Amino acid sequence: MQICSLCHASSPDTATHCENCQADLSEYSETAQALKRMLANDRISLVRVSVAQDCCPACRELEGAYPKHEVPRLPIEGCSHPLGCRCHYLPVLEVLFP
Repeated sequence: MQICSLCHASSPDTATHCENCQADLSEYSETAQALKRMLANDRISLVRVSVAQDCCPACRELEGAYPKHEVPRLPIEGCSHPLGCRCHYLPVLEVLFP
């Protein structure tokens, strides 16, 4: 399930646009916005794809930390979990304090 960062409505993983406000979810989903903030942060060296304990094989395969320019987009294509892709991004910090 994707959450629109503009209107906070839920849309299925397969949706390209928000079912409520028609926003482009590749840019305005909550996960896309989180990734955008992480990519802009110089203290973040890697981005980790975190998966649920009972995730599907497609999500389990992509679990791990990635260089910023190689992070897979969420939701994971091919996710077969009945609740949809529940993966999320976590930052891996290079520097904790300035």
